Amino acid sequence: MKRIALIGCTGSIGKQVVDVVRHNHGFAFSALVAGKDRAALQALAEEFCPRVAHCALDGWREDLFDDCDIALIAASGFAGLAYTLSAAKTGKRVALANKESLVAGGELVLSALEKSGGELIPVDSEHSALFQALGMRRDAPFEKLILTASGGPFLHKTREEFAFVTAKDALCHPTWKMGAKITVDSATMLNKGYEVIEAKWLFGAPFEKIEAVVHPESVVHSIVTFRDGSSVAQLGYPDMRIPIQLALSCPERLPCAPALDFAKLGALHFERLPQEKFPAFTLAVEAGKKGGTLPAVLNGAAEEAVNAFLLGRISFTAIAEAIEEALSHAAKEEAESFEAVAAADAFGREAAKKYIYAK
Repeated sequence: MKRIALIGCTGSIGKQVVDVVRHNHGFAFSALVAGKDRAALQALAEEFCPRVAHCALDGWREDLFDDCDIALIAASGFAGLAYTLSAAKTGKRVALANKESLVAGGELVLSALEKSGGELIPVDSEHSALFQALGMRRDAPFEKLILTASGGPFLHKTREEFAFVTAKDALCHPTWKMGAKITVDSATMLNKGYEVIEAKWLFGAPFEKIEAVVHPESVVHSIVTFRDGSSVAQLGYPDMRIPIQLALSCPERLPCAPALDFAKLGALHFERLPQEKFPAFTLAVEAGKKGGTLPAVLNGAAEEAVNAFLLGRISFTAIAEAIEEALSHAAKEEAESFEAVAAADAFGREAAKKYIYAK
């Protein structure tokens, strides 16, 4: 029996983790942490009887990972970094579904894992696909990592049309069902920029060896190419239960989802990612290349800008504008501590807020 401490149990990924555990008798919850939905947390606590059922609104708990085998971090936003760092220090397996942990604090997370001897397994579908194509090794050699992007709901719109799209439009993702923040990030392609930064930390990849391409069907989740010219891809229907379950069970694979029907599937398509239409992607990659605390500034500004867009305060195009404004006024510092990264995140938020309120 593998015991799981699940952080973010009532969010989009958290609910799917619960579904995986519900259908696999080899897993149990040692701890469940919710962001703010106390009623949902109580219902899960009654169903699974974990030692700890905790709401983040009640403050920090030091014992969340004491008796778990796996810490699955599915908390949303920058708040997930503190949980990831705490889990990384335990020397246990960390199944990571929180993008911001590596985007803002990748150096800190990897340092903590190296000191503790802990294991990091990606839960994002794209990075799980790379992990699988590399033989479930984060240190395997490769020539290039190719991340696939669905293109989101606005792939075929012009930049002029972007000025008129609404939050409702942005939340209509063509292939995946996700939380509001990550769905909007997919629409701006910021999400794919985050994934490029994550791939750098997860697989020790220089940025010139990471590429993103558009694949509208969302069947090929990522591709690895090798020095002999061959490529290995991981394919499957767009179902997050597959990477979630693999992060819990690997190297063992368990029954999970229907296999692809290739004859019914027909053709698969790939095309260049149109960076000129999606400046948020370029801003993210450039911040990642510059490094230090700039990715944390990027993330803080993005969280504020996306929230303002969802509330109808700014336009879709203003999301990237707010991020660019924050980065243009940020000084690169060393990401040498959680406090330094948190300060950069706060700077990004304040800079974005100033831009938003001036609109």
